[in-house]
Amino acid sequence: MKQPVYGFVGLGLIGGSMAKTLKKIDPSCLIYAYTRTKATAQTAFEAGAIDAICASLQDPLFSECDYIFLCAPVGNNISALEELKEQISPKCILTDVGSVKTNIHEAVTRLGLTGQFIGGHPMTGSEKTGFANATDHLFENAYYILTPSENVPSEYVTKYHALAASLGAIPLVLDYREHDYITAAVSHLPHVIASALVNTVHNLDSQEEHMKLIAAGGFKDITRIASSSPEMWEQICVYNGGNINKVMDEFISLMTQARDRMKARDGGRIHQMFEQSRDYRNSFPAASLGSIKKIYRIYCDIIDESGAIATIATTLAVNGISIKNIGIVHNREFEEGALSIEFYEEEPSKKAAELLRQHRYQVWETNN
Repeated sequence: MKQPVYGFVGLGLIGGSMAKTLKKIDPSCLIYAYTRTKATAQTAFEAGAIDAICASLQDPLFSECDYIFLCAPVGNNISALEELKEQISPKCILTDVGSVKTNIHEAVTRLGLTGQFIGGHPMTGSEKTGFANATDHLFENAYYILTPSENVPSEYVTKYHALAASLGAIPLVLDYREHDYITAAVSHLPHVIASALVNTVHNLDSQEEHMKLIAAGGFKDITRIASSSPEMWEQICVYNGGNINKVMDEFISLMTQARDRMKARDGGRIHQMFEQSRDYRNSFPAASLGSIKKIYRIYCDIIDESGAIATIATTLAVNGISIKNIGIVHNREFEEGALSIEFYEEEPSKKAAELLRQHRYQVWETNN
């Protein structure tokens, strides 16, 4: 049986994780990649994530590919399509991993590639970017949206669906227009809000920066995504601005409504607002990841004494549990426990909580 051949344009967080995961599930596969920064491709090659570096988008290696993944920012993917067109085999499944689909589908139609293009959007990620942060398990339990072009054969969709599932993801087929409207609400608007909220604190803070000093807990969690790539989010807002504007109008309306209720001191309606949002938020499924990466974190009560943190860190390390981040929570307005411990995955988080309880620590687990 012929070994599968994959081509990549871009090896950032998503592209790099895709390459690493494909190599993990099938070490015999061949992966070729072109990156704008040559050092990135070289690093990936030395790490064994790819088998060959393409010198350009016209590299003949791309003509050998069964799949080509466009993993650059949205606008760059469209430009890459135009250069790649002559190298793409008629049997190759062409796809992307972008968060906006309408524009690339329009480009595919213009270039006559609707018979082989299936848009792809793995709804996972991180505020951290680049190949250095790529992992071979980024797609586990994450929705992987497929947006087939109108002329693509059904067997191509079935094949790609199976590939996405093999990554540990949950494939879901949508029309690309519906996809863009959904992501505008659940992914794009939250990033705009997080950015605006951070800038609000920046603009209102005193010269002594007391707001910045005290900001923690809930504020840090809901604004974490403001640390994402400005280049990527500039392009997303440009290319999906119409849909984002629609959902933003609803958000602004609700914010205005909340402000009016507070001005009127209408406690009943304020209570109703928080009750409704709480009930709906608590109905969200916890099993799958969304476009905003889930946080695996526990809180632990400790006595403020020398060596307290080191004791916990050592206990976890001895039991083979890796810690992503650990530190004292100074603002505990929205958290229980004085020590915050963050993990890369869910299983170590649960194991750590159980272990620390066995050592008679009081532990709280989050459900972010």
